[in-house]
Amino acid sequence: MSNLIEDDAPAGNNPEYTVSEISGAVKRVVEGEFGHVRVRGEVGRVSRPRSGHIYMDLKDDRAVLAGVIWKGAARGLDIQPEEGLEVIATGRLTTFPGQSRYQIVIEALAPAGMGALMAMLEKRRRMLAAEGLFDETRKRPLPYLPRVIGVVTSPSGAVIRDILHRLTERFPVHVLVWPVAVQGERCGPEVAAAINGFSAMPVDGTIPRPDVVIVARGGGSVEDLWGFNDEAVVRAAAASTMPLISAVGHETDTTLIDHAADRRAPTPTAAAEMAVPVRAELAALVSDLESRRHRALSSGLERRRQRLSDLGRALPQPEQILAERHQRLDLATARLIRPDMMIASLRQNLALAAQGLRPALARRAQTARLALVQRTAALDPQRLADRMAQHRDRLDDRAARLSGPAKSILSQSREKLQALARTLSAVSHHTTLARGYAVVRDGDGQVRTSAAGIAAGTILDLQFQDGHVTAAAGKPPAKSRPKRQRDDDSQGNLF
Repeated sequence: MSNLIEDDAPAGNNPEYTVSEISGAVKRVVEGEFGHVRVRGEVGRVSRPRSGHIYMDLKDDRAVLAGVIWKGAARGLDIQPEEGLEVIATGRLTTFPGQSRYQIVIEALAPAGMGALMAMLEKRRRMLAAEGLFDETRKRPLPYLPRVIGVVTSPSGAVIRDILHRLTERFPVHVLVWPVAVQGERCGPEVAAAINGFSAMPVDGTIPRPDVVIVARGGGSVEDLWGFNDEAVVRAAAASTMPLISAVGHETDTTLIDHAADRRAPTPTAAAEMAVPVRAELAALVSDLESRRHRALSSGLERRRQRLSDLGRALPQPEQILAERHQRLDLATARLIRPDMMIASLRQNLALAAQGLRPALARRAQTARLALVQRTAALDPQRLADRMAQHRDRLDDRAARLSGPAKSILSQSREKLQALARTLSAVSHHTTLARGYAVVRDGDGQVRTSAAGIAAGTILDLQFQDGHVTAAAGKPPAKSRPKRQRDDDSQGNLF
């Protein structure tokens, strides 16, 4: 390699090297001269392909050094490289023959002092605040009396014992603990997964869903609390479906989750005090309210009773109010007619009215009966037959003037008319009267077909073939054994 650098002989006398030989010689010199080195610089371009490796630049005001972090080392970094962050990278220098460049293979990455770490934290805070994750309008009130409390913390530390002890003293409730690492590289992902896990729990699942979540950790340095500044943790806290209390570190410690949480507690013990009220104080308050309610109710009833008594003394006595009305009632009762005398008077008036109405009703019935008889007499079959004969003669005269089908139609009509006339004559009650029968009607003009129910003295109208006769009904004869009549016996007496 020294010959390649120091030989100034003309080109024609120098040996020939391949590109790979030159690249290999340069690689050996770089890696031989620079083993493990620590390089301080500002992070420039950062690239994260799907392979999991990280490609980045380290730069200062005069030069740029390419760097690469292989996937295995990237998972163990204490901090993730971000553009603009001043860091100290530990690794080894090497070359990349494919692009004729040298680079540093980074094995560890640390911020270059507290100022760089705080600068990165402030940059992240401004970015998340610009997205509205820290807005006060997004913060929700805590439930007054939660039934279940979820706690995200280490299950073996003093923090969970302090929280459980404080909850037991104030108001015992059901507590669900989601165990996480509260320090180191696993802290951020596990805390974010725990918050998202509580948010995803169903309301009516087999495990009760918390009403409020506490994210807690004890005090420590900025590096110890760095996992709670993770962007994933902040986004999970802002997206939580239930109110969240941040209790990370001591009162002077501040992390980004404090800004995204609905409430910030200075200590984990204070978070437990925020989550539940004091049971004894609630019992005392309820007892005091009950006593005040009882006293107010008793005082109100007493005031109303006294007021009613005062108003009652100003009112007149009931006997005085009713005395005058009692007297008026007695006078009105004395002027009333006795009910039995009133009923007797009404009964007498009704009897007199009935006596006066009976002759008038009888005369009215007799007049109506005579009018009915007169109109019935006008329905004589003989007169109907005479009129039919007249119409028949007219039809004959008209039929004589007709010929052909008209005469046939008239002949058929004449036959039908004659048949109807014979039927009318056969079913007419006058034909029956001509054979010796009579029609019996009572005073109301109703036809009576039986002697039963006709009282003695009832005026009856008898219609014969040639006229009407009025008769009075007599007593029915005594029952006797009927005699066999001879075949030539007459019709007999109707009564």
